[in-house]
Amino acid sequence: MKLPESFYETIFLFLELGLILGSLGIVLFTNIVYSALLLGLVFFCISLLYLLLNADFVAAAQILIYVGAVNVLIVFAVMLINKKQYSNFFVYWTIGDGITLTLCTGLFFLLNNFISNTSWSQIFSITKPNFVRKELILINTVRHIGSELLTEFLFSFELMSIILLIALIGAITLARRESEKKNDFLNF
Repeated sequence: MKLPESFYETIFLFLELGLILGSLGIVLFTNIVYSALLLGLVFFCISLLYLLLNADFVAAAQILIYVGAVNVLIVFAVMLINKKQYSNFFVYWTIGDGITLTLCTGLFFLLNNFISNTSWSQIFSITKPNFVRKELILINTVRHIGSELLTEFLFSFELMSIILLIALIGAITLARRESEKKNDFLNF
């Protein structure tokens, strides 16, 4: 379905606003449960961006894998940790926070410069498929993604699942240690 360009620009503006505000909320909120829930909003906005780019399969995979699995895993791990809540908005600013802010800001401006100086029309003409029917494009795209995922990117795919498993085990271990400390303190 072909929609006017201004409609796409309006949706893109709202999605980018959701991405920016969600990302700032992840970083600035001291309540880690809110940060984890805002991470789900960011993942969902990214999947909607994929829909705007006519990448239906990647959008569905983004929702299923990142919103449905990874973010739920992060929320469960965060709730198992049960960290102390802070009452003020900005907890402490250290030298490391200043260095991190400087590096992230510099990286943002560097990427912004690269993106603004890239000729996107040449990239589109190179990657434009030669297929006429959309069904053939979708089948070949899904087949290509699956082939690349199970051949060239197999090691990184499996490594990411191992890292997520280690993070979950670490969160459970931290939660057990804190509950054991509470029980030891109550038994005194």
